[in-house]
Amino acid sequence: MSKMYDVVIIGGGPGGYNCAIRAGQLGLKVACVEKRGRLGGTCLNVGCIPSKALLHASELFEAAGRDFEGLGIRTGGLELDLPQMLKQKDEAVDGLTKGIEFLFKKNKVDYIRGLGRIAGAGKVEVEGEDGTETLETRHIVIATGSEVTPLPGVEIDEKRVVSSTGALSLESVPGKLVLIGAGVIGLELGSVWRRLGSEVVVVEYLDRILPGMDGELAKTAQRTFAKQGMEFHLSTKVTGVDTSGDRLNVSMEPAAGGESQTIEADTVLVCIGRRPYTQGLGLETVGIETDDRGFIAQDHFRTSAENVWVVGDCTHGPMLAHKAEDEGVACAERIAGKAGHVNYGVIPGVVYTSPEIAAVGKTEEELKAEGRKYKKGKFPFQANSRARTNHATDGFVKILADAETDEILGAHLIGVNVGEMIAELCLAMEFQAASEDVARTCHPHPTLTEAIRQAAMGVEGWTMQA
Repeated sequence: MSKMYDVVIIGGGPGGYNCAIRAGQLGLKVACVEKRGRLGGTCLNVGCIPSKALLHASELFEAAGRDFEGLGIRTGGLELDLPQMLKQKDEAVDGLTKGIEFLFKKNKVDYIRGLGRIAGAGKVEVEGEDGTETLETRHIVIATGSEVTPLPGVEIDEKRVVSSTGALSLESVPGKLVLIGAGVIGLELGSVWRRLGSEVVVVEYLDRILPGMDGELAKTAQRTFAKQGMEFHLSTKVTGVDTSGDRLNVSMEPAAGGESQTIEADTVLVCIGRRPYTQGLGLETVGIETDDRGFIAQDHFRTSAENVWVVGDCTHGPMLAHKAEDEGVACAERIAGKAGHVNYGVIPGVVYTSPEIAAVGKTEEELKAEGRKYKKGKFPFQANSRARTNHATDGFVKILADAETDEILGAHLIGVNVGEMIAELCLAMEFQAASEDVARTCHPHPTLTEAIRQAAMGVEGWTMQA
């Protein structure tokens, strides 16, 4: 028995469920197939959301032990209740997944639990608990997301050697945590366990942390994390993890080759990136090929196969939930005959460490490589009134603008709450604003957002707040 739809979406993560909801709003008959048994994908279930719940809780824990007394707050004996911290994380996830199910019902989207694969033009086969069914559809959207990239020679058991998934549910605080990879996910999760008491050692193959982000931002972040107690081994590769003893033995050597060394650890967290989840989807049945990294090519979300579309992590671009969300919405609009669009030049990235790191647009390195002339304004939170009263003065705001037109080309922030503040600059860039437009916009005083205005003033050299 088969069912007929206008759109069938394979994958219920941020790209898939937003595509489904928008398609339903536009009057299309939609089904969303999800194998996990819970909507929300990696982001909601074992990524963005649970990690932020732990980041928030661990930051409060550290502040209570380190900062409260200086603010005149005496708390008495401070004690970590890790099971409760993990429980509140799970409760947040559960509530949000149910919220998506509600939105599906509200917008008449069929939620189909099972493993979906393309079974030829206009057909999606779903293998569920009660057997296999075939869905017939005019359009198919691939929104299967990504999975953890394994490290050759290192076996992940999600107990002592863990991925980002296992790191969200450790039963106890590791005495020593070795983190392989100094990207966004690793630094966030490393921050959680450092705050709760772990000694954290970061091993990174490249000669810097946070690859792809502005160099000045990354250097400042590394100095800050080192002050907090993280130990860094850059230009270093891990060659193996010996799990035979009571403690783990991590072997590593210089990336360029050289003498090997071994460090002991209680837990090893492998965070070297993610790869597109595109295997076993039946792509060959409609003639779609992936590149050598597993990505599916697209042109305005259209694949090489007629009426087969793709959004999110399984196609090119930053592996970010909000990028997938925007693509999902735009893809649904294009299927419905509207002009869906994503501005890839204005997709922000945030690292939810303490302090937070946020960026949008071009880095200085990219502008120099392009040979584009630019000017910049920079303002430290040390000189911001609200940051001083909040005892949160680490970091700065940097704005890059075209040397001739003054159009904002990029913004790079490190400091408390910059993950919220970056949206102002995204909006400015979406409207192709000049730095002067931001500089002459009245900001409330005293707020952290004044640092954005002052950095914009600095582009033309008239910063004035101290």
